[in-house]
Amino acid sequence: MTTQALLQTQIINRAWEDPSFKARLLTDPKAAIKEVLGVIIPEHIKLKAVEESSDELYLVIPSSPSEMTLYNMQKRAMW
Repeated sequence: MTTQALLQTQIINRAWEDPSFKARLLTDPKAAIKEVLGVIIPEHIKLKAVEESSDELYLVIPSSPSEMTLYNMQKRAMW
């Protein structure tokens, strides 16, 4: 499991267990993650938290590897 996948799992589990964390995560995800997990998301990373419902599904399509420059890959790897 990648570091990013592990962090996502921790965030989701915490949101399921702690309604106040979930509410904060939906309004200010960087601050919520920093406060609860101690993880600082860099300024250049945009982070948006959304909640799926039973009749909605969000499909996230990552950047195409051909669109990734060496600079972007290095920036992404740093956090």
